[in-house]
Amino acid sequence: MAQHTVEKIGGTSIARTDTMLDNVLIAGRSGSDLYNRIFVVSAYAGITDALLEHKKTGESGVYALYADSESDWAWGDALSEARSKMFAVNAEIFGDGTARTVADNFVKERVDGVRDCLIDLQRLCASGHFQIRDHLMTVREMLASLGEAHSAHNTALLLRENGIRARFVDLTGWRQDEDLPDFNTAVDQAFASVDLETELPIVTGYCRCRESLVRSYDRGYTEVTMSKVAVRTGAAEAIIHKEFNLSSADPKLVGADKVRTIRTTNYDVADQLSNIGMEAIHPSAAKGLRQSGIPLRVRNAFEPADPGAAIREDADAAEPGVEIVAGRKTVYALEVYEPDMVGVKGYDAAILSSLKRHRVHIMAKSSNANTITHYLHGSPKAVRRVERDLGSEFPGARISTRTVALVSAIGRNIAKPGMLVAALQALEEAGVEPLAIHDLMRKVDLQIVVNQEDHDAAIKALHKGLVEDSVANDTLKQAA
Repeated sequence: MAQHTVEKIGGTSIARTDTMLDNVLIAGRSGSDLYNRIFVVSAYAGITDALLEHKKTGESGVYALYADSESDWAWGDALSEARSKMFAVNAEIFGDGTARTVADNFVKERVDGVRDCLIDLQRLCASGHFQIRDHLMTVREMLASLGEAHSAHNTALLLRENGIRARFVDLTGWRQDEDLPDFNTAVDQAFASVDLETELPIVTGYCRCRESLVRSYDRGYTEVTMSKVAVRTGAAEAIIHKEFNLSSADPKLVGADKVRTIRTTNYDVADQLSNIGMEAIHPSAAKGLRQSGIPLRVRNAFEPADPGAAIREDADAAEPGVEIVAGRKTVYALEVYEPDMVGVKGYDAAILSSLKRHRVHIMAKSSNANTITHYLHGSPKAVRRVERDLGSEFPGARISTRTVALVSAIGRNIAKPGMLVAALQALEEAGVEPLAIHDLMRKVDLQIVVNQEDHDAAIKALHKGLVEDSVANDTLKQAA
Protein backbone atom coordinates (compact mmCIF):
# COMPACT_ATOMS: atom_id res chain seq x y z
CA MET A 1 0.00 0.00 0.00
CA ALA A 2 1.27 3.44 -0.90
CA GLN A 3 2.07 5.55 2.13
CA HIS A 4 -0.48 8.24 2.74
CA THR A 5 -0.54 11.85 3.83
CA VAL A 6 -2.59 13.47 6.58
CA GLU A 7 -3.64 17.00 5.67
CA LYS A 8 -5.27 19.75 7.70
CA ILE A 9 -7.45 22.50 6.23
CA GLY A 10 -8.10 25.55 8.41
CA GLY A 11 -11.40 27.32 8.92
CA THR A 12 -10.73 30.28 6.63
CA SER A 13 -9.67 27.97 3.82
CA ILE A 14 -12.45 25.38 4.14
CA ALA A 15 -14.99 28.22 4.04
CA ARG A 16 -13.90 28.81 0.43
CA THR A 17 -15.23 25.46 -0.60
CA ASP A 18 -15.03 25.70 -4.38
CA THR A 19 -11.41 26.82 -4.19
CA MET A 20 -10.54 23.97 -1.82
CA LEU A 21 -12.12 21.46 -4.19
CA ASP A 22 -10.11 22.80 -7.11
CA ASN A 23 -6.81 23.39 -5.29
CA VAL A 24 -6.61 20.76 -2.56
CA LEU A 25 -9.34 18.15 -2.20
CA ILE A 26 -9.56 17.18 -5.87
CA ALA A 27 -6.95 19.39 -7.56
CA GLY A 28 -7.19 17.63 -10.91
CA ARG A 29 -6.82 14.12 -9.46
CA SER A 30 -8.83 11.16 -10.63
CA GLY A 31 -9.04 7.45 -9.93
CA SER A 32 -6.63 6.04 -7.37
CA ASP A 33 -4.77 9.36 -7.12
CA LEU A 34 -7.68 10.73 -5.09
CA TYR A 35 -6.98 8.35 -2.23
CA ASN A 36 -4.21 7.54 0.24
CA ARG A 37 -4.93 10.93 1.79
CA ILE A 38 -6.67 11.83 5.06
CA PHE A 39 -8.12 15.30 5.63
CA VAL A 40 -8.69 16.83 9.06
CA VAL A 41 -10.86 19.93 8.78
CA SER A 42 -11.49 22.85 11.11
CA ALA A 43 -14.88 24.46 11.66
CA TYR A 44 -15.83 27.06 9.09
CA ALA A 45 -14.46 30.53 9.83
CA GLY A 46 -16.58 32.29 12.44
CA ILE A 47 -18.52 29.24 13.62
CA THR A 48 -16.33 28.38 16.63
CA ASP A 49 -16.33 32.08 17.56
CA ALA A 50 -20.14 31.94 17.63
CA LEU A 51 -20.15 28.72 19.66
CA LEU A 52 -17.47 29.66 22.22
CA GLU A 53 -16.33 33.30 22.13
CA HIS A 54 -14.69 35.47 19.50
CA LYS A 55 -11.01 34.55 19.41
CA LYS A 56 -9.79 38.11 18.87
CA THR A 57 -12.39 40.44 20.38
CA GLY A 58 -13.56 38.19 23.22
CA GLU A 59 -17.22 38.80 22.29
CA SER A 60 -19.37 36.21 24.04
CA GLY A 61 -20.57 33.18 22.13
CA VAL A 62 -22.86 30.40 23.35
CA TYR A 63 -20.36 29.02 25.85
CA ALA A 64 -19.47 32.38 27.40
CA LEU A 65 -23.15 33.29 27.78
CA TYR A 66 -24.00 29.91 29.29
CA ALA A 67 -21.07 30.08 31.71
CA ASP A 68 -22.01 33.58 32.89
CA SER A 69 -25.65 32.80 33.67
CA GLU A 70 -27.34 29.69 34.95
CA SER A 71 -30.86 30.82 34.04
CA ASP A 72 -30.68 33.57 31.42
CA TRP A 73 -31.81 32.38 27.98
CA ALA A 74 -29.32 34.56 26.08
CA TRP A 75 -27.22 31.47 25.41
CA GLY A 76 -30.22 29.80 23.76
CA ASP A 77 -30.70 32.71 21.39
CA ALA A 78 -26.97 32.63 20.61
CA LEU A 79 -27.18 28.90 19.85
CA SER A 80 -30.07 29.57 17.47
CA GLU A 81 -27.98 32.25 15.76
CA ALA A 82 -25.06 29.81 15.43
CA ARG A 83 -27.40 27.25 13.87
CA SER A 84 -28.62 29.90 11.41
CA LYS A 85 -25.00 30.58 10.43
CA MET A 86 -24.49 26.87 9.81
CA PHE A 87 -27.62 26.75 7.66
CA ALA A 88 -26.33 29.75 5.69
CA VAL A 89 -23.06 27.90 5.02
CA ASN A 90 -25.03 24.87 3.85
CA ALA A 91 -27.08 27.02 1.49
CA GLU A 92 -23.96 28.57 0.00
CA ILE A 93 -22.29 25.19 -0.55
CA PHE A 94 -25.20 23.02 -1.68
CA GLY A 95 -27.84 25.43 -2.95
CA ASP A 96 -31.21 23.63 -3.09
CA GLY A 97 -31.67 19.90 -3.33
CA THR A 98 -31.20 16.64 -1.49
CA ALA A 99 -27.65 17.34 -0.27
CA ARG A 100 -28.77 20.61 1.29
CA THR A 101 -31.55 18.78 3.13
CA VAL A 102 -29.12 16.17 4.42
CA ALA A 103 -26.71 18.87 5.59
CA ASP A 104 -29.44 20.88 7.33
CA ASN A 105 -30.87 17.80 9.05
CA PHE A 106 -27.41 16.94 10.37
CA VAL A 107 -27.01 20.44 11.86
CA LYS A 108 -30.52 20.41 13.32
CA GLU A 109 -30.03 17.03 14.99
CA ARG A 110 -26.69 18.04 16.53
CA VAL A 111 -27.71 21.52 17.66
CA ASP A 112 -31.05 20.39 19.09
CA GLY A 113 -29.27 17.60 20.96
CA VAL A 114 -26.80 20.05 22.48
CA ARG A 115 -29.62 22.44 23.41
CA ASP A 116 -31.48 19.66 25.22
CA CYS A 117 -28.32 18.71 27.12
CA LEU A 118 -27.69 22.29 28.25
CA ILE A 119 -31.30 22.76 29.39
CA ASP A 120 -31.17 19.49 31.33
CA LEU A 121 -27.89 20.53 32.96
CA GLN A 122 -29.43 23.84 34.07
CA ARG A 123 -32.39 21.99 35.57
CA LEU A 124 -30.11 19.54 37.36
CA CYS A 125 -27.98 22.32 38.84
CA ALA A 126 -31.06 24.28 39.94
CA SER A 127 -31.50 21.76 42.79
CA GLY A 128 -28.33 23.05 44.43
CA HIS A 129 -26.73 19.63 44.78
CA PHE A 130 -24.81 20.05 41.53
CA GLN A 131 -22.73 23.06 40.49
CA ILE A 132 -22.77 24.11 36.86
CA ARG A 133 -19.17 25.31 37.06
CA ASP A 134 -18.09 21.69 37.60
CA HIS A 135 -19.38 20.82 34.12
CA LEU A 136 -18.36 23.87 32.10
CA MET A 137 -15.36 22.25 30.44
CA THR A 138 -17.55 19.42 29.21
CA VAL A 139 -19.98 22.04 27.88
CA ARG A 140 -17.13 23.81 26.10
CA GLU A 141 -15.94 20.57 24.51
CA MET A 142 -19.44 19.67 23.35
CA LEU A 143 -20.01 23.08 21.78
CA ALA A 144 -16.60 23.09 20.09
CA SER A 145 -17.34 19.71 18.54
CA LEU A 146 -20.44 21.09 16.77
CA GLY A 147 -18.44 23.28 14.41
CA GLU A 148 -15.91 20.58 13.60
CA ALA A 149 -18.59 17.97 12.89
CA HIS A 150 -20.50 20.42 10.67
CA SER A 151 -17.54 21.18 8.39
CA ALA A 152 -16.30 17.57 8.18
CA HIS A 153 -19.78 16.20 7.42
CA ASN A 154 -20.33 18.86 4.76
CA THR A 155 -16.96 18.22 3.13
CA ALA A 156 -17.52 14.46 2.94
CA LEU A 157 -21.04 15.01 1.58
CA LEU A 158 -19.79 17.45 -1.06
CA LEU A 159 -17.07 15.05 -2.20
CA ARG A 160 -19.60 12.23 -2.54
CA GLU A 161 -21.71 14.59 -4.65
CA ASN A 162 -18.64 14.85 -6.88
CA GLY A 163 -18.39 11.08 -7.28
CA ILE A 164 -15.61 10.52 -4.73
CA ARG A 165 -15.80 7.78 -2.09
CA ALA A 166 -15.43 10.14 0.86
CA ARG A 167 -16.00 8.89 4.40
CA PHE A 168 -17.06 11.09 7.32
CA VAL A 169 -14.90 10.08 10.29
CA ASP A 170 -16.57 11.48 13.39
CA LEU A 171 -14.20 11.65 16.36
CA THR A 172 -16.56 13.83 18.43
CA GLY A 173 -18.07 10.89 20.34
CA TRP A 174 -21.61 12.02 19.61
CA ARG A 175 -24.22 9.80 21.32
CA GLN A 176 -21.55 7.31 22.40
CA ASP A 177 -22.38 5.73 25.76
CA GLU A 178 -19.28 3.59 26.29
CA ASP A 179 -16.37 4.61 28.50
CA LEU A 180 -14.36 7.56 27.25
CA PRO A 181 -11.32 6.21 25.36
CA ASP A 182 -7.84 7.66 25.49
CA PHE A 183 -6.71 9.72 22.48
CA ASN A 184 -4.77 6.88 20.85
CA THR A 185 -7.62 4.41 21.20
CA ALA A 186 -10.20 6.86 19.87
CA VAL A 187 -8.19 7.38 16.68
CA ASP A 188 -7.32 3.69 16.30
CA GLN A 189 -10.97 2.66 16.61
CA ALA A 190 -12.11 5.28 14.10
CA PHE A 191 -9.66 4.09 11.44
CA ALA A 192 -9.88 0.34 12.09
CA SER A 193 -12.29 -0.20 9.19
CA VAL A 194 -11.08 2.57 6.86
CA ASP A 195 -9.49 1.48 3.56
CA LEU A 196 -7.20 4.34 2.60
CA GLU A 197 -6.68 2.98 -0.90
CA THR A 198 -10.38 3.20 -1.77
CA GLU A 199 -11.78 5.79 0.65
CA LEU A 200 -11.04 9.44 1.34
CA PRO A 201 -11.53 10.03 5.09
CA ILE A 202 -12.72 13.49 6.17
CA VAL A 203 -12.04 13.77 9.89
CA THR A 204 -13.41 16.10 12.55
CA GLY A 205 -10.78 18.43 13.97
CA TYR A 206 -12.01 17.70 17.50
CA CYS A 207 -11.66 14.30 19.17
CA ARG A 208 -13.58 13.42 22.32
CA CYS A 209 -11.21 11.51 24.53
CA ARG A 210 -10.00 11.12 28.08
CA GLU A 211 -7.29 13.76 27.60
CA SER A 212 -9.87 16.54 27.05
CA LEU A 213 -8.43 18.35 24.02
CA VAL A 214 -10.11 21.71 24.63
CA ARG A 215 -8.88 21.80 28.22
CA SER A 216 -5.36 20.89 27.13
CA TYR A 217 -4.99 22.85 23.89
CA ASP A 218 -7.91 25.31 23.84
CA ARG A 219 -8.45 26.41 20.23
CA GLY A 220 -5.33 24.62 18.92
CA TYR A 221 -6.86 21.15 19.11
CA THR A 222 -7.40 20.68 15.34
CA GLU A 223 -3.68 20.55 14.59
CA VAL A 224 -3.15 18.25 17.56
CA THR A 225 -5.80 15.91 16.12
CA MET A 226 -4.10 16.07 12.72
CA SER A 227 -0.77 15.15 14.32
CA LYS A 228 -2.25 12.27 16.28
CA VAL A 229 -3.98 10.85 13.19
CA ALA A 230 -0.70 11.09 11.25
CA VAL A 231 1.23 9.30 13.99
CA ARG A 232 -1.34 6.56 14.65
CA THR A 233 -1.88 5.79 10.95
CA GLY A 234 1.83 5.93 10.06
CA ALA A 235 1.65 8.77 7.56
CA ALA A 236 4.53 9.55 5.21
CA GLU A 237 3.95 13.29 5.57
CA ALA A 238 1.70 15.76 7.35
CA ILE A 239 0.49 18.79 5.42
CA ILE A 240 -1.11 21.98 6.68
CA HIS A 241 -2.93 24.09 4.10
CA LYS A 242 -2.84 27.76 5.10
CA GLU A 243 -3.85 31.04 3.48
CA PHE A 244 -0.25 32.10 2.95
CA ASN A 245 3.27 30.88 2.28
CA LEU A 246 5.76 30.56 5.12
CA SER A 247 7.97 33.58 4.41
CA SER A 248 10.89 35.45 5.91
CA ALA A 249 8.43 38.09 7.19
CA ASP A 250 4.85 39.22 6.73
CA PRO A 251 4.73 40.37 3.08
CA LYS A 252 1.94 42.83 3.90
CA LEU A 253 4.27 44.54 6.34
CA VAL A 254 7.68 44.23 4.69
CA GLY A 255 6.62 44.07 1.06
CA ALA A 256 5.95 41.04 -1.14
CA ASP A 257 8.99 41.89 -3.28
CA LYS A 258 11.32 41.82 -0.27
CA VAL A 259 10.39 38.63 1.54
CA ARG A 260 11.82 35.22 0.79
CA THR A 261 9.62 32.14 0.68
CA ILE A 262 10.84 29.47 3.08
CA ARG A 263 11.43 26.16 1.32
CA THR A 264 13.09 24.09 4.04
CA THR A 265 13.50 24.53 7.76
CA ASN A 266 13.26 22.43 10.91
CA TYR A 267 10.96 21.90 13.88
CA ASP A 268 13.21 24.08 16.04
CA VAL A 269 12.29 27.11 13.94
CA ALA A 270 8.61 26.09 14.08
CA ASP A 271 8.85 26.05 17.89
CA GLN A 272 10.28 29.57 17.99
CA LEU A 273 7.49 30.81 15.72
CA SER A 274 4.91 29.21 17.99
CA ASN A 275 6.44 30.98 20.98
CA ILE A 276 5.56 34.37 19.53
CA GLY A 277 2.18 33.27 18.22
CA MET A 278 3.15 32.97 14.55
CA GLU A 279 2.32 29.29 14.42
CA ALA A 280 3.40 27.13 11.54
CA ILE A 281 1.97 24.35 13.70
CA HIS A 282 0.82 24.03 17.32
CA PRO A 283 3.87 23.04 19.41
CA SER A 284 2.14 19.98 20.85
CA ALA A 285 1.25 18.84 17.34
CA ALA A 286 4.83 19.38 16.21
CA LYS A 287 6.10 17.28 19.12
CA GLY A 288 4.21 14.17 18.01
CA LEU A 289 5.31 14.51 14.39
CA ARG A 290 8.93 15.18 15.35
CA GLN A 291 9.12 12.21 17.71
CA SER A 292 7.68 9.91 15.03
CA GLY A 293 9.99 11.20 12.30
CA ILE A 294 7.10 12.51 10.18
CA PRO A 295 7.98 15.61 8.13
CA LEU A 296 5.53 18.51 7.92
CA ARG A 297 4.78 20.57 4.85
CA VAL A 298 3.12 23.99 5.08
CA ARG A 299 1.41 24.88 1.82
CA ASN A 300 -0.53 27.86 0.50
CA ALA A 301 -3.99 26.54 -0.26
CA PHE A 302 -4.49 29.23 -2.88
CA GLU A 303 -1.27 28.50 -4.78
CA PRO A 304 -1.59 24.78 -5.58
CA ALA A 305 1.50 24.68 -7.80
CA ASP A 306 3.73 25.92 -4.96
CA PRO A 307 5.37 23.04 -3.05
CA GLY A 308 5.34 24.98 0.21
CA ALA A 309 7.80 24.76 3.10
CA ALA A 310 9.14 21.40 4.28
CA ILE A 311 9.77 21.19 8.03
CA ARG A 312 11.95 18.28 9.15
CA GLU A 313 13.86 17.40 12.28
CA ASP A 314 17.06 16.73 10.33
CA ALA A 315 17.00 19.91 8.22
CA ASP A 316 20.17 21.60 9.47
CA ALA A 317 21.20 24.98 8.07
CA ALA A 318 23.81 24.94 5.32
CA GLU A 319 25.04 28.39 6.37
CA PRO A 320 24.37 30.51 9.49
CA GLY A 321 21.75 33.19 8.99
CA VAL A 322 18.34 34.54 9.90
CA GLU A 323 15.44 32.88 8.12
CA ILE A 324 12.40 34.63 9.58
CA VAL A 325 11.70 37.92 11.35
CA ALA A 326 8.38 38.01 13.18
CA GLY A 327 6.90 39.50 16.30
CA ARG A 328 3.95 39.95 18.62
CA LYS A 329 2.63 43.46 18.97
CA THR A 330 0.96 43.09 22.37
CA VAL A 331 3.15 41.63 25.10
CA TYR A 332 2.89 42.30 28.81
CA ALA A 333 6.16 42.91 30.62
CA LEU A 334 5.52 41.87 34.23
CA GLU A 335 8.31 43.15 36.47
CA VAL A 336 8.76 42.11 40.10
CA TYR A 337 11.33 44.24 41.92
CA GLU A 338 12.11 43.22 45.49
CA PRO A 339 15.32 44.42 47.22
CA ASP A 340 14.98 41.55 49.72
CA MET A 341 15.05 38.99 46.91
CA VAL A 342 18.84 38.75 46.91
CA GLY A 343 19.89 35.32 48.12
CA VAL A 344 16.30 34.23 48.89
CA LYS A 345 14.64 31.31 47.09
CA GLY A 346 10.95 31.00 46.20
CA TYR A 347 10.17 34.22 44.34
CA ASP A 348 10.40 32.72 40.86
CA ALA A 349 8.44 29.63 41.88
CA ALA A 350 5.55 31.73 43.18
CA ILE A 351 5.48 33.80 40.00
CA LEU A 352 5.46 30.70 37.79
CA SER A 353 2.71 29.13 39.87
CA SER A 354 0.46 32.16 39.40
CA LEU A 355 1.16 32.34 35.67
CA LYS A 356 0.29 28.67 35.28
CA ARG A 357 -2.87 29.00 37.36
CA HIS A 358 -4.16 31.84 35.18
CA ARG A 359 -2.99 30.23 31.93
CA VAL A 360 -0.68 33.06 30.89
CA HIS A 361 1.98 32.15 28.35
CA ILE A 362 5.63 33.10 28.97
CA MET A 363 7.40 34.29 25.83
CA ALA A 364 10.67 35.37 27.44
CA LYS A 365 12.16 35.99 30.86
CA SER A 366 15.07 37.87 32.39
CA SER A 367 16.34 38.43 35.91
CA ASN A 368 19.10 39.98 37.98
CA ALA A 369 19.87 40.19 41.70
CA ASN A 370 16.57 41.74 42.75
CA THR A 371 14.31 41.87 39.67
CA ILE A 372 12.47 39.22 37.65
CA THR A 373 10.75 40.21 34.42
CA HIS A 374 8.46 37.94 32.44
CA TYR A 375 7.24 38.84 28.96
CA LEU A 376 3.75 37.45 28.70
CA HIS A 377 0.96 36.70 26.26
CA GLY A 378 -2.52 36.40 27.71
CA SER A 379 -5.72 38.30 28.31
CA PRO A 380 -5.44 41.61 30.17
CA LYS A 381 -7.81 40.20 32.79
CA ALA A 382 -5.55 37.18 33.42
CA VAL A 383 -2.45 39.37 33.70
CA ARG A 384 -4.21 41.63 36.23
CA ARG A 385 -5.09 38.57 38.28
CA VAL A 386 -1.45 37.53 38.30
CA GLU A 387 -0.52 41.02 39.52
CA ARG A 388 -3.03 40.76 42.35
CA ASP A 389 -1.74 37.32 43.34
CA LEU A 390 1.84 38.50 43.48
CA GLY A 391 0.91 41.68 45.33
CA SER A 392 -0.60 39.53 48.09
CA GLU A 393 2.29 37.06 48.01
CA PHE A 394 5.00 39.73 48.14
CA PRO A 395 3.59 42.85 49.84
CA GLY A 396 7.02 44.48 49.97
CA ALA A 397 7.71 44.09 46.25
CA ARG A 398 7.16 46.69 43.56
CA ILE A 399 5.14 44.97 40.85
CA SER A 400 4.49 46.69 37.55
CA THR A 401 3.18 45.77 34.13
CA ARG A 402 3.62 47.59 30.85
CA THR A 403 2.60 46.77 27.31
CA VAL A 404 5.47 46.25 24.89
CA ALA A 405 6.18 44.38 21.66
CA LEU A 406 8.55 41.48 21.13
CA VAL A 407 10.32 40.92 17.81
CA SER A 408 12.36 37.82 17.00
CA ALA A 409 14.99 37.03 14.38
CA ILE A 410 14.78 33.26 13.95
CA GLY A 411 16.84 30.64 12.15
CA ARG A 412 18.18 27.13 12.39
CA ASN A 413 21.59 28.63 13.11
CA ILE A 414 22.02 32.37 13.60
CA ALA A 415 25.56 32.09 15.02
CA LYS A 416 26.86 34.41 12.36
CA PRO A 417 29.69 36.75 13.40
CA GLY A 418 28.39 40.26 14.02
CA MET A 419 24.71 39.23 14.06
CA LEU A 420 23.85 41.13 17.23
CA VAL A 421 25.80 44.21 16.11
CA ALA A 422 24.03 44.14 12.73
CA ALA A 423 20.64 43.89 14.48
CA LEU A 424 21.36 46.83 16.77
CA GLN A 425 22.70 48.90 13.90
CA ALA A 426 19.58 48.20 11.81
CA LEU A 427 17.34 49.29 14.69
CA GLU A 428 19.41 52.42 15.30
CA GLU A 429 19.16 53.43 11.65
CA ALA A 430 15.39 53.01 11.88
CA GLY A 431 15.20 55.09 15.05
CA VAL A 432 14.04 52.15 17.20
CA GLU A 433 15.36 51.97 20.78
CA PRO A 434 15.47 48.41 22.22
CA LEU A 435 14.06 48.02 25.73
CA ALA A 436 15.60 44.59 26.29
CA ILE A 437 17.53 41.96 24.35
CA HIS A 438 17.56 38.20 24.80
CA ASP A 439 20.41 36.53 22.93
CA LEU A 440 20.79 32.96 24.16
CA MET A 441 23.90 30.84 23.81
CA ARG A 442 21.92 28.39 21.71
CA LYS A 443 21.69 30.46 18.54
CA VAL A 444 18.24 29.86 17.12
CA ASP A 445 16.58 33.17 17.90
CA LEU A 446 17.36 36.73 18.91
CA GLN A 447 14.52 38.39 20.85
CA ILE A 448 14.31 42.16 21.08
CA VAL A 449 11.75 43.98 23.21
CA VAL A 450 10.63 47.37 21.86
CA ASN A 451 7.91 49.89 22.51
CA GLN A 452 4.59 48.71 21.14
CA GLU A 453 4.43 51.51 18.59
CA ASP A 454 7.84 50.42 17.23
CA HIS A 455 6.73 46.86 16.41
CA ASP A 456 6.29 47.32 12.66
CA ALA A 457 9.38 49.49 12.25
CA ALA A 458 11.49 46.97 14.16
CA ILE A 459 10.40 44.07 11.95
CA LYS A 460 11.10 46.06 8.78
CA ALA A 461 14.50 47.16 10.07
CA LEU A 462 15.60 43.71 11.22
CA HIS A 463 14.39 42.08 8.03
CA LYS A 464 16.33 44.57 5.96
CA GLY A 465 19.49 44.31 8.06
CA LEU A 466 19.51 40.58 8.73
CA VAL A 467 17.75 39.08 5.71
CA GLU A 468 17.68 41.41 2.71
CA ASP A 469 21.14 42.95 3.16
CA SER A 470 22.60 39.58 4.17
CA VAL A 471 21.31 37.93 1.01
CA ALA A 472 22.63 40.83 -1.11
CA ASN A 473 26.08 40.61 0.51
CA ASP A 474 26.23 36.83 0.00
CA THR A 475 25.30 37.30 -3.66
CA LEU A 476 28.08 39.84 -4.14
CA LYS A 477 30.61 37.52 -2.49
CA GLN A 478 29.60 34.65 -4.76
CA ALA A 479 29.86 36.89 -7.82
CA ALA A 480 33.34 38.00 -6.77
